[in-house]
Amino acid sequence: MNQIPQTAPPTPSLGQAFAYWLKLGFISFGGPAGQIAIMHTDLVEKKRWISEQRFLHALNYCMLLPGPEAIQLAIYISWLMHGVLGALIAGVLFFLPAFLLLSVLAGVYLAWGDLPLIAGIFYGIKPAVVAIVLFAAWRIGSKALKNQFLWGIAALAFIGIFVFGIGFPWIVLAAGIVGVIGGKLMPDQFKGGSVHGASHQTYGAAVIDDHTPTPAHAQFSWIKLWVTVAIFVAIWGVAMLMVSGQPTLNAMGSFFTKAAFLTIGGAYAVLPYVYQGGVEHYGWLTGAQMMDGLALGEATPGPLIMIVTWVGYLGGVAKQVGVNPIAAGFAGATVATFFTFLPSFLFILAGGPLVESTRNNLKYTAPLTAITAAVVGVILNLAVFFAWHTFWPQGTATIPFAGKFEWFPLLVAIAAFLALWKYKQDVMKVIGISALLGLAYTLVVRFF
Repeated sequence: MNQIPQTAPPTPSLGQAFAYWLKLGFISFGGPAGQIAIMHTDLVEKKRWISEQRFLHALNYCMLLPGPEAIQLAIYISWLMHGVLGALIAGVLFFLPAFLLLSVLAGVYLAWGDLPLIAGIFYGIKPAVVAIVLFAAWRIGSKALKNQFLWGIAALAFIGIFVFGIGFPWIVLAAGIVGVIGGKLMPDQFKGGSVHGASHQTYGAAVIDDHTPTPAHAQFSWIKLWVTVAIFVAIWGVAMLMVSGQPTLNAMGSFFTKAAFLTIGGAYAVLPYVYQGGVEHYGWLTGAQMMDGLALGEATPGPLIMIVTWVGYLGGVAKQVGVNPIAAGFAGATVATFFTFLPSFLFILAGGPLVESTRNNLKYTAPLTAITAAVVGVILNLAVFFAWHTFWPQGTATIPFAGKFEWFPLLVAIAAFLALWKYKQDVMKVIGISALLGLAYTLVVRFF
């Protein structure tokens, strides 16, 4: 049996931390669960930069926040170790590779997306996306819907957005209110707790151990809190002022700021809001393009919310925010990404010291429990919407089942869902095989 190390490893230098966060940016596949698992294996078990308890303490806080919890966890740990500069390095490197890759892919997609080869690949990917979103609804629902009351909230959320077209923010607000009231009147129906709970696992002494004192830069004070908030408000204001001369970029800045505060329940929860705004309200891209971007977002590193980079790039080109299409695309992608992730840094740099001062495991509140239940219904609506566009590609809002029914995508969607649900296959593998099936089918139909 291996002996548990009693001495903490040397504190990593900023350069060593930079190298790790850069590597993580390129290998962070598998969605938030996979990304968190990678960080736990590397930082808790192997490198011992942080103890299990401190890791979970940070994670429980990040799980309560709007925004992508994995990148916020990276920001938190790096901030605890190396201050504000460490937070900036970890956060930016977490999404930078995905930002560059998705921007390049968006340019390729717009330039050559109509070619039979590319079209065939996406023909197979789209039904896989239907299965992925449906599986996400099942996975979240199986954990979140613990009783009939929460099932009812999920059903009402689905009816509200699917039948009546109620906006996602209003559904979140209504669910939160129900949670506040229900938590007082029927607390047993809204019992929640840390998703990850407590752990007594130890891997040896860590740089940031269970009883390591909070470093000076992470200690809480009201003055520090309000100064930090003021700095972020100023940064946001200056950024909005810089894009004020371009209506599309200005609208993106405002829209993606709102989206950043609505990502309670993960990226899948905010996708309907991004769809409603990006496709239906602003017309930055089409529903089919949104699905293609989601598929690429699943197949590239970084958080799934990086779909905003895709939306921003296509929106910049569609609305001609610049003379050169590539420059216009990168401008849109940059604005969308910047305003989406800016609040994540605010939540950690402003709220982190308060969390460190308590050092207690934070609990899910009743409003968050209700919102999570509503999110299940919203995600199910997204799966239904994508399925409609995939199986009846010529359908419209007035004639939803116009044109012929596409049977092949239905078979691919069923097979992809079974692969994810029953056989626990990796998402990237499912997307890859679906893409090959779509390409093969397209070539067969084309030549025969």
